[in-house]
Amino acid sequence: MVLIFADQTDGQFKKTAFEALSYGAKLAEQLGTTAEALVLGTPTSDLAALGKYGVKKVHQVATEALNVFDAQVYTKVITEVVQSTGATVLVLAHNNTGRAIAGRLSARLKAAMVPAAVSLPDTTNGFVVKKVVFSGKAFANVSLNTDIKIISLNMNAFKAVAGEGTAEVVSVNVAVDAPKVKVTSTDKVTGEIPLTEATRVVSGGRGLKGPENWGIVEDLAHALDAALACSRPVADANWRPHHEHVGQTGIAIAPNLYVAAGISGAIQHLAGVNRSKVIVVINKDAEAPFFKAADYGVVGDVFEILPKLTEEVKKLKGA
Repeated sequence: MVLIFADQTDGQFKKTAFEALSYGAKLAEQLGTTAEALVLGTPTSDLAALGKYGVKKVHQVATEALNVFDAQVYTKVITEVVQSTGATVLVLAHNNTGRAIAGRLSARLKAAMVPAAVSLPDTTNGFVVKKVVFSGKAFANVSLNTDIKIISLNMNAFKAVAGEGTAEVVSVNVAVDAPKVKVTSTDKVTGEIPLTEATRVVSGGRGLKGPENWGIVEDLAHALDAALACSRPVADANWRPHHEHVGQTGIAIAPNLYVAAGISGAIQHLAGVNRSKVIVVINKDAEAPFFKAADYGVVGDVFEILPKLTEEVKKLKGA
């Protein structure tokens, strides 16, 4: 059986959870077995509706303490569910939660683990999983030989496909330890598309010359229904908040579309965005290194190009 951990935040499942569910269901079909989901806490979402993504059963540990993430507590609970259900493959998203617990689960379950998987395993001769390495510069094929296998799926690597059907929801009784870490307060960004969930991202760099010019970046992002991002120098200069910083030392993203305006493309920035499916670079410097990684490049002034691009996007959308 393939068990998929569907993590929730504030009672809601995110896109990465649906991607993991679709991936796990397809893997179960490939292996000739069943796909089941694991949910921790008490989300407000309809758990039976997860059946639309191919799972037949949802195991829920309905303890309110699990609504707050604690890596040690989650690891213990998930380990017990994997062992009690007899799952041979555990799938989870390679997001902040997945990164925090995948290695712990691997040690607890004595399971081989592949982080940042980008495709379904090749099972023609063993169990080989393709993953990204060297900050997305290359791929590696990893063979898993243990009885239990763990795969953390890279975000945006597998499309979430909703179909028909509902899942049976069963309650699982597991002793939940008191967390050793106490959360006293949480500051959350609201009203924006989270970078880790975004399929389209518009990013600006020092070529914008100052925070007062960021309106043209925001206009294009809103027209594209995209998330906003920036390079590290922009965040360091306090032009934009640090949660928008993408790159090797910021947030690593993998959207379908990444538009970089006024960003030269230093190696550290590229390492965090080079898994984007399509990269569009706009820069007046024809020698900017980012053009070597771009799928489409526009040599021109961002102050002229961005407003025109926004206008064309609005025309296409009929806005």
